[in-house]
Amino acid sequence: MSTIREKIKKFPQKPGVYFFLESHKKILYIGKATSLKSRVMSYFSDDIIEKRSPLISEMVDKTKTVDYRETDSVLEALLLEASLIKSYKPYYNTEGKDDKSFNYVVITNETYPRVLVVRGRELYQKFASEDIKHLFGPFVQTGLFKEAIKLIRKIFPYYDTKQPVEKMLKGSGKIRIDFNRQIGLYPSALTSKRDYARTIRHLRMFFDGKKKQLLSQLKKEMKEYVKSEEFEKAGEIKRRIFALTHIQDVSLLKEEFRKLGGNITGRTFRIEAYDVSHMQGKDTVGVMTVVESGQIKQDGYRKFKIKSYTGANDVAGLREILERRLAHPEWPLPMLFVVDGGKAQINAAKKVLLDAGVKIPIVGVVKDEYHRPKEIIGNAALRIKYEKDILLANAEAHRFAIAYHRKKRDSIR
Repeated sequence: MSTIREKIKKFPQKPGVYFFLESHKKILYIGKATSLKSRVMSYFSDDIIEKRSPLISEMVDKTKTVDYRETDSVLEALLLEASLIKSYKPYYNTEGKDDKSFNYVVITNETYPRVLVVRGRELYQKFASEDIKHLFGPFVQTGLFKEAIKLIRKIFPYYDTKQPVEKMLKGSGKIRIDFNRQIGLYPSALTSKRDYARTIRHLRMFFDGKKKQLLSQLKKEMKEYVKSEEFEKAGEIKRRIFALTHIQDVSLLKEEFRKLGGNITGRTFRIEAYDVSHMQGKDTVGVMTVVESGQIKQDGYRKFKIKSYTGANDVAGLREILERRLAHPEWPLPMLFVVDGGKAQINAAKKVLLDAGVKIPIVGVVKDEYHRPKEIIGNAALRIKYEKDILLANAEAHRFAIAYHRKKRDSIR
């Protein structure tokens, strides 16, 4: 057991899927983690019997070694877990559990395939085997799965009508389809049957855990659209690539946080704060600062020389900074954006994030006439829980912006 603990100490504090293995590498159990090291180590505490079920305690006793597969996000870990459980059917994942209550994702075998969430008990009551083109699951954690589906749908808009889409388009159901198109749930009216089939193919690859191959395919398709001067379609593919390389786990982490009683160990909460500085509209600059779980992270600070306009316009400056920041997929995205200002700044930031396909909460720090924090506006739960971190990040942004502006101004003189 001590050998296993030593091995776990080398596990990363990152999302992924873990495996409990018996002798001859037989898989006993497969699980998902927001932090592999913390999650797996929790099974090997002295009070395992009190904390876990007798069945899990028995599994730990049989375990000869543990292994893991790291993923880029909690969402991908959730999908990989379901895929692997389906393939290997480990004893301790299935023993004593009624898979009829689990969730499955069905892609129908239709001209316009629908993507439907179905309970195991209803699966073959509602569908004949020939009506199912692809089947994914089981997904055992209902709350987490629902949040995951919301994230997936933002990347791959799909149809989930009660009847086949062809029938809906011919009747009054078209009104419902048009409405859901307007709010981004269904494909846009410009999407052809061929383009929709391509989206379903992308979705299937993602569910199969083939993100790297999917990204390669998307880049190839984007180049094809540019070459044929279909720039709107190329832009849509570009947004999809961005969303896949910046998968936002905020809602999944909140659900995991709730499920674990409010304690996610080993997971940092990253905040990015932004500020603009100028002297009567001259030498305008902007900055980004980073705070992770209450600690300043100066290696994540960034400077921006404003290029898109001249004069005093803090909102336009913020817009440019965020657009340029989001052009760097190699920088890790935060769980919360903090802007210096009120509703105008928040709305500008929301528009930039929306255009980029990024779904991250934003709060604004409103100042009084002496530039002291007066109130925090925006997401209520986050601004209350992380008030100190928000104010720290904002204060650092203000300090860093002034220092950068002075340095730039002095260098011109």
